[in-house]
Amino acid sequence: MSASLEYLEGLARKYAIEAVKYDRANDYDNAIKCYRNAINVLKKIIELYPDLGLRKVYEEWIKEYSRRIKHLKMLKDRKLVPVGGDGSYEESEESIEDFILKKKPNVSFKDVADLEHAKEAIREAIIYPIKRPDLFPLGWPRGILLFGPPGCGKTYLAAAVANEVDGIFMYVDAANVMSKWLGDAEKNVAKIFKVARKHAENGTPVIIFIDEIDSLLGVFSTEVGGEVRVRNQFLKEMDGLQDKDSKYHIYVIGATNKPWRLDEAFIRRFQKRIYIPLPDKRARLELLKLYTKGLKLANDVDLNELAEKLDGYSASDIKDIIMAAHMRTIKELFDKYGGVGEPRPITMEDFEEIIKIRKPSIKREAVKIYEAWYERFKAL
Repeated sequence: MSASLEYLEGLARKYAIEAVKYDRANDYDNAIKCYRNAINVLKKIIELYPDLGLRKVYEEWIKEYSRRIKHLKMLKDRKLVPVGGDGSYEESEESIEDFILKKKPNVSFKDVADLEHAKEAIREAIIYPIKRPDLFPLGWPRGILLFGPPGCGKTYLAAAVANEVDGIFMYVDAANVMSKWLGDAEKNVAKIFKVARKHAENGTPVIIFIDEIDSLLGVFSTEVGGEVRVRNQFLKEMDGLQDKDSKYHIYVIGATNKPWRLDEAFIRRFQKRIYIPLPDKRARLELLKLYTKGLKLANDVDLNELAEKLDGYSASDIKDIIMAAHMRTIKELFDKYGGVGEPRPITMEDFEEIIKIRKPSIKREAVKIYEAWYERFKAL
């Protein structure tokens, strides 16, 4: 070990020990300062020694210290309350309100290319019951699972639902809920649903969107008790939503790239299970039109031909390719004219050159796995 590496590791350890000392003394400002210092030193170690064997350990420490800083800031704002006498904390209801998006995403169904089967399923499960609950004497689906390859529009579609429904949109992920710094995670789950019910009782529809739901509710080979308790709490809360006598409009939308990690008990709670596949040619053409709408295209650009060439690419892949093709024209403007004037139109050659060096992010073999899971658990 070099002397400089040994010095930096010792410095990071010193800052971490001081941070914990201040933390236990409820000296939030100094604790935050020391955690930040420890993070900066660890980042410096990773930068200087990228092949270090302990790199992943240090990266985890950085994440942990960053989470602790966030929660200490919440403590300063009185958004966390102590539980017991062991120094653990849980989120107050005021803090749970932070999960609510105050400003809805600027996206609607018309901005979602194709995926008509998914839009229709969501209309049936959410929009129709909200508009005419009297037409559903047996109740309506409260759980919707969106699954498929990454980058195909699951989160985008969920964001669009927020605008289709005049209601509240709560964004939840594993990092929000599962944290040893927040005390019993299942209590946080209960509070999320409690806040949702409070709004729903006042007549406001609530959508609880859980991104990467497999990381929160999946089953793993090694687990700690907290993870099991969180799953059980979610089961309890979702069962409460299924009561046909309950007319409150609370919906849980989960999105995952790994549906096979979900416990079958959870799969059953999602009455609508919607596969979001790689875009077909029609969808690729819609995406191309959508993403090039504000760009200048040369006369030789044939979007139909381009849609054919992009077979196997995800929606996010296609957006990246368009951005990269556009960047070619901007780079040329700076290289040749010092950034003066306007970029030339994007040509078909620009797109073809980018496609040569950017391959699809999803393998064909992976697509077959999603299709097999869909055949087993489909429920539109």
